[in-house]
Amino acid sequence: MERRDPSRVKKGERGIWQRRYWEHWVRDDRDFERHVEYIHYNPVKHGFVKRPADWLWSSIHRYIQAGTLPTDWGADGWAIDEPGSDYGEYQPP
Repeated sequence: MERRDPSRVKKGERGIWQRRYWEHWVRDDRDFERHVEYIHYNPVKHGFVKRPADWLWSSIHRYIQAGTLPTDWGADGWAIDEPGSDYGEYQPP
């Protein structure tokens, strides 16, 4: 039997889903790209590494090897300050 604390029962939350989870359909290539950027930048955002390429388990290494992204992508604010680069963060309508 699944153990749930009273707060989760009250909110109807179950299983592995985290709070603040929202379902999202990837709308187009740019939307997909923004979500991949979000995933690549997350280890930096949370202070685990200084640049995305330093995270050994990241898929960014495939993008760098393919020549799609430069080695220093996301380092020292590179590309972070571009207008509209919110790295897949939820933007309410």
